[in-house]
Amino acid sequence: MSEADHDRAAQPDPPPSLDESLRNVGKAGKEGLGSAVDTARALRSLILADFALARVSLARAMVWMSIAAVFGVSSWLLLMGALIALLQRLGMSWLTSLSIAAGLSLLITALGVLKTLSYFEHTRMDATRRQLKAMGFGDDEQDTHGAGEPSAPLTQPVSMPGGSAP
Repeated sequence: MSEADHDRAAQPDPPPSLDESLRNVGKAGKEGLGSAVDTARALRSLILADFALARVSLARAMVWMSIAAVFGVSSWLLLMGALIALLQRLGMSWLTSLSIAAGLSLLITALGVLKTLSYFEHTRMDATRRQLKAMGFGDDEQDTHGAGEPSAPLTQPVSMPGGSAP
């Protein structure tokens, strides 16, 4: 290889023309837009799935809450009569008989409450929140404050002409 060939090989390729550069930028922009559209579609699918899960979970939670209420009331009424009669026949006091009936009612009511709380967890839309947070939207700080108390003032007082505030 001669020295002239070596110099030509060491020189970088000439920069692309302006027309070619604009085409490359346009192509990259279209690819970026396509990626953004795909991301938006995926997020939309995730939100729809999360809402469907929340809707079903809310219905199931209402069913279990109703079951808990029914068992809480009916256990108290039905078991009170039957269990107290049986326990009185066995020689237990009224207080013991009533306590056992109440304990059984509370046990079934607690089961209903636990099932209700487990289904309410699905209404929080955790998957959507995680994705929105990963994309830079949303703020977990808002979740830690009460609904009526914002974490920071939304607006600053504006001075009116003449030096008075509204």
